Amino acid sequence: MEALVTLYLLPTTILFLTVAIPVFFLISSTSKKPRKNLPPSPPALPFIGHLHLLKPPVHRALQNLSNKYGPIYSLTLGVRNAIVVSSPSLAEECLNKNDVVFANRPENFLAWEILGYSYTVMGSAPYGPHWRNLRRISAVELLSTARLNSFTEVRHDEVHRMVSGLVNEVGSGFAKVEMRSRLAGLSMNMLMRMVAGKRYFETEGGEGGEEGEKFKELISDVFELAGGTANPADFLPALKWVDFRRLEKRMRGVHAKMDAFFQRLIDEHRGSKAAVEGHDDRQTMIDTMLSLQESEPEIYTDEIIKGHVMTMILAGTDTSASTIEWAMALLLNHPEILDRARAEIDNIVGKGRLVDESDHPKLPYIECIINETLRLYPPAPTLVPHKSSEDCTIGGYHVPKGTMLMVNVWAIQRDPTVWEDPARFWPERYEGEEVGPYKLLPFGTGRRSCPGAGLANRVVSLALSALIQCFEWRRSSEELLDMSEGQGLTMPKVKPLDAYCKTRKFMNDICGTL
Repeated sequence: MEALVTLYLLPTTILFLTVAIPVFFLISSTSKKPRKNLPPSPPALPFIGHLHLLKPPVHRALQNLSNKYGPIYSLTLGVRNAIVVSSPSLAEECLNKNDVVFANRPENFLAWEILGYSYTVMGSAPYGPHWRNLRRISAVELLSTARLNSFTEVRHDEVHRMVSGLVNEVGSGFAKVEMRSRLAGLSMNMLMRMVAGKRYFETEGGEGGEEGEKFKELISDVFELAGGTANPADFLPALKWVDFRRLEKRMRGVHAKMDAFFQRLIDEHRGSKAAVEGHDDRQTMIDTMLSLQESEPEIYTDEIIKGHVMTMILAGTDTSASTIEWAMALLLNHPEILDRARAEIDNIVGKGRLVDESDHPKLPYIECIINETLRLYPPAPTLVPHKSSEDCTIGGYHVPKGTMLMVNVWAIQRDPTVWEDPARFWPERYEGEEVGPYKLLPFGTGRRSCPGAGLANRVVSLALSALIQCFEWRRSSEELLDMSEGQGLTMPKVKPLDAYCKTRKFMNDICGTL
């Protein structure tokens, strides 16, 4: 949705308004049809509808509209009709009662068409047999508990590398460290080793190799084009003839490079012993999909495998890294919570070894911290848009077929009628209590929920616990850290996290085992 926000600034839009406004009033004056009971809607402008209202950050703009028009309202976004819901009951009505109706994705998004292999990747594919097959592969073959367990040592090794790098960098005293690139490298290496069996980035404070740097730049371009660069023609098709061919050309160039990169990965694995001999828990995800290709080549084409690999990497890296960064920033602003978390780890794990994934069930306060971080800073604040496949009724209002649905989970998770003191970072709110249904939806719910939630929880828990256990932390100054949200697919911090850290004394005794 961040791709919408620059529309109201475009000079080309102003040019079209001079032509469209008279035409709009001419048409509207001659066609007065009775309207069904649609959700309330703000006053709209001719041609662009409500696009001018979606100023960044979009989830806050949508919340402001919800405060005025209620927990469900409709928007006209150029040629697209949309509804926005921002209450647990309405989210349940959309994603549970009407789950099948809203299981589709909107069409005609240039980025989804070009970068998403013509809507064949799991995130943008229409609801149907192809999507169900991709979902099954993810849930059963790639992200099952057994498969995630088989990569436990990979995750441990990458966290150990990150810890070792920090120990070597900061020495015995407090030193300033930049965390965003370090966490991004950690997350990317974990995923790439699971997907392709190889590392691409250094997490010990050094630079990656040439191939890793090129891949990092490529992934950055994909994130920008998929969520951070406006394509007005997605909502105002007439504008595609004005000056947006350059954007399409850039997307196709990035896609070509990305496609070639993933094809090289597939070719490296094709014919390997693991792929030929069938399933093995130690296989990479590419090996597993090539095994499936052996028996069903018409279904598991190289293009489908490349699209699925891309989805796994894009969905599983920046989201986890961003969540860890938000959690560390929150803890630095609340040192008493950081102290309690460290005490829990020291009590359960001790100081003779590093925390590992088997400890997590015994660290409930760490889980509370992660839940509270995801509540305040969900990685997808409005989820990925859904689309209704038929007419339905939501909240007593008529919702026509083809309507785009946005679920503002950011607003739901900060609603004062749902949460006590919602702006407060308060992990204790989860102790001894279960969160009610549809109050906490950082990974969505229903058919289109994120299948990687289990992996994300393991990565975030392990990395965050290790950072808390191994180092003392403090802010760069007495002032609280800026917690403003930026633009992008995963709602990053506007200001990357810089902090001072110091290696804890017991780490000197165990560093040799890392």
